[in-house]
Amino acid sequence: KGEEASIGPGSNNTDIPPIIGSGPTVILDDIPVDDIYKQAIRRTLAWVAGASLFGGILWATAGATTGEEFFAGYLVEQSLSVDNLFVFLLLFDYFQVPLQNQDRVLNFGIYGAIVMRAIMIALGAAALENFHAILLVFAGILVYSSAQVLIGGGEDEDEEEDMSENLIVKFSHRFIESTDEYDGNRFFTIVDGIRKATPLFICMIAVEISDVVFAVDSIPAVFGVTENPLIVFTSNMFAIMGLRSLYTILSKAATDLKYLEPAVAVVLGFIGAKMILEYFGIIIPTEAALGVVLTCLGTGVGLSVREQEQQMLESDEEAN
Repeated sequence: KGEEASIGPGSNNTDIPPIIGSGPTVILDDIPVDDIYKQAIRRTLAWVAGASLFGGILWATAGATTGEEFFAGYLVEQSLSVDNLFVFLLLFDYFQVPLQNQDRVLNFGIYGAIVMRAIMIALGAAALENFHAILLVFAGILVYSSAQVLIGGGEDEDEEEDMSENLIVKFSHRFIESTDEYDGNRFFTIVDGIRKATPLFICMIAVEISDVVFAVDSIPAVFGVTENPLIVFTSNMFAIMGLRSLYTILSKAATDLKYLEPAVAVVLGFIGAKMILEYFGIIIPTEAALGVVLTCLGTGVGLSVREQEQQMLESDEEAN
């Protein structure tokens, strides 16, 4: 284990500058950042390979339609999970979680996400089987979410959210006795003989609750691709596991993908419309839906990268 450096009020270590900001104090473990990124890249490649292999097995054993449904659901889930990533960025920044501890929070968050999403998927599948009109409710959620981004984003778009006023953060603080000081990578510590949660645990709870909130959009979206509970669950799980690994790599790059969120909103609107049409008997082939999803996401990423390149060229020209 690496050496620990205590930072914050009451610390005897005067050689280490305090972290800028008004968040909790931090104890850092001396883990090379390069190793963290290398591990994240390996895990990301492993999960993408695992999802591809699983989808290939489904394609070979259950037919092309099932395989297409899995890949479409996986892409939809992965793209919708980008919104989670932005919230994780805000939470980690607010709680000043050290990079080497962020992965611990995300990994523990996986277990709760698996349980909660399994419950929500089971309830959704049961509702669809017994009340097929619930499909219109799911579609309404997706169309509304899409419209919020494409139409209603306006004035608040550039304002940074004050996480101290975030309902999830306030809820976590209110019901869990906690301290403002980290204790390595521990979720709990002893303060004056009293066991209290560290900011790491409060952050994990906030991450978990936010994941459930985002599932309200993402699960109906996959039900718009397929009503097979196995496909819905497995595409969710591969996307969640992959995102946890991908977070470390994309945490900074994702903020530069300006047009990805509108692209995801278009995907949500399309899937919502697809669900409404299919309820009334107009079937859109899965391969067509997969093509629309790929086109929208590819366009969003491509436009974002192109704008970044243009801004860099303009900056270079001004510098010269």
